[in-house]
Amino acid sequence: MKKKTSKEDSLEWAQKAFNKLKESKTIKYRSKLEENVANLLQGLGVSYEYESTRVPYTIQHHYCPDFILPNHVLLETKGYWDAADRRKILAVKKDNPYLDLRMVFQSPYNKINKKSKTTYAMWCEKHDIPWTSYHNIPLEWLI
Repeated sequence: MKKKTSKEDSLEWAQKAFNKLKESKTIKYRSKLEENVANLLQGLGVSYEYESTRVPYTIQHHYCPDFILPNHVLLETKGYWDAADRRKILAVKKDNPYLDLRMVFQSPYNKINKKSKTTYAMWCEKHDIPWTSYHNIPLEWLI
């Protein structure tokens, strides 16, 4: 007959198994050079963390809107709208809240990426950015 294990024994076993799994996890480096430096550090007994921290930074850029209308509306037109362009638009809006920036899409109901349910239109609505499709530009936007 098997001996019943206590809750403490179960927790101790689970912790040991977790630690073993954590230690055996192989790190995937982004380059052979990074892997070589890691091997050097390990060989010298130097402890390190690999890509464990994110540090924010800002790079100064300039935005050139596609169209500037006499009514001071800025129109940005997009067929394909990638993540970098979305980040740029958010940064422009954040740093220039006085701008009246509006998006004109070829296909506003395209998904922002293959795995997302979010469309270009939904993304704009979430970030309070007026949008329209090319075929439905409101006349009041233009005059």
